Amino acid sequence: MGDIVSILGFLILLQVFVPLVQRKVLELRRQWSIRALEVRRRSRVITLIHRQETVSLLGVPVTRYLDIEDSEQVLRAIRMTPPDMPIDLILHTPGGLVLASEQIACALRRHPGKVTVFVPHYAMSGGTLIALAADEIVMDPNAVLGPVDPQLGTPQGGYFPAASILKALEEPNPNRDDHTLILGDVARKALRQVHETVYALVRDKFPEDRAREVAQALSEGRWTHDYPITFDELRELGFPVSDRMPKEVYALMDLYPQARQRRPGVEFIPVPYAPPARTPVREGR
Repeated sequence: MGDIVSILGFLILLQVFVPLVQRKVLELRRQWSIRALEVRRRSRVITLIHRQETVSLLGVPVTRYLDIEDSEQVLRAIRMTPPDMPIDLILHTPGGLVLASEQIACALRRHPGKVTVFVPHYAMSGGTLIALAADEIVMDPNAVLGPVDPQLGTPQGGYFPAASILKALEEPNPNRDDHTLILGDVARKALRQVHETVYALVRDKFPEDRAREVAQALSEGRWTHDYPITFDELRELGFPVSDRMPKEVYALMDLYPQARQRRPGVEFIPVPYAPPARTPVREGR
């Protein structure tokens, strides 16, 4: 009986300590990968990766991800970087708090060295705002950015696009309460503020009139908040976008695994395949 208790105790200890060891090993592998990329590119590499995503409905965000703690850490990394050293930011996020996004974007724009933002999969909303501050955006050809139109909380709970709130106020309704009118005033201010922020981030990339047009397109609510702005669309808008994504960035993303689900939604054999050999065509007699 004592042996069985000892075995059970040992198994319980394994259940507790093995995940801790695995997590520590994963953290060390991330640090080694980040340092290897820094040495190759002679830059400061910063990762801003949020893996616990929740699907939103028609552009209305369910939960915030990019927060003040993120901005504090990114700003600290920028402060520790020499002025002439390039910064490489690996970005994967559904967005989050506007204040945090603006702080990071403004800090990157003020950095004298070259700033490159790598988007291996997506950077929506506040993530897009951060990407706009870069001197160069490097994206996977299938990666996307998103609109940056502000989303406002309502007294009833949830979030509504500021542009949609103003659109609804255009309809005549003598029974509107003060809360709705106040929300409309805040929506008008939010749209103007985000437009000016985007303009400030892109004005050195475009002529004056074009910079205003781009800022309006991204902030006015032309699309739903989860609309995917593709690599080709960004090029058409005139942004300095490249698809030369280093393989090390993909490898680093693999070290930020998504939380495990009860059953896998996607499975494949995780090795690269060589192109199939071409069968010679026999000519008829």
